[in-house]
Amino acid sequence: MSTYRGTPKKLSSILYDLDANKVYELKEYKEQRNKKQNSKYWKLLGELSLVTKIGIEEIHFDMLKNYSQRYEILVPSDKEIRGIDYFEKKSTISKNGKEYTVYHVFTPSHELNESEFAILMKGLIEECKQVGIDVRSPEEIRREEMLYANI
Repeated sequence: MSTYRGTPKKLSSILYDLDANKVYELKEYKEQRNKKQNSKYWKLLGELSLVTKIGIEEIHFDMLKNYSQRYEILVPSDKEIRGIDYFEKKSTISKNGKEYTVYHVFTPSHELNESEFAILMKGLIEECKQVGIDVRSPEEIRREEMLYANI
């Protein structure tokens, strides 16, 4: 399976060469967070979990609620919400004689682009600092130690 990236003009020339019997998906490219950011995020979640005695998944959900992208959906009240990992029931409303449940749906961290993930990470770092967790990476600690050793 090939992946193509580029401006609309560049991609339009590629489209003519694709197999006409296949179906393709075209979507906007968004820069994803990198593995280093992801690793630091889960490491800090683990440390915060140890200090607060709250489970990692619960803390992760709280981080998403406080710092991730959120949107609302209406679901008929007689239906269950499925296929969405992070959501919270907010209220029920009546519309056109039918009852609906209002949910807040939170974007999972793996779907956040780099700038959205940076907001999530900044929130986690602030929460870690509030309980006294050192949020510096091993590289940052080494750089500081070397800087102070040269003074």
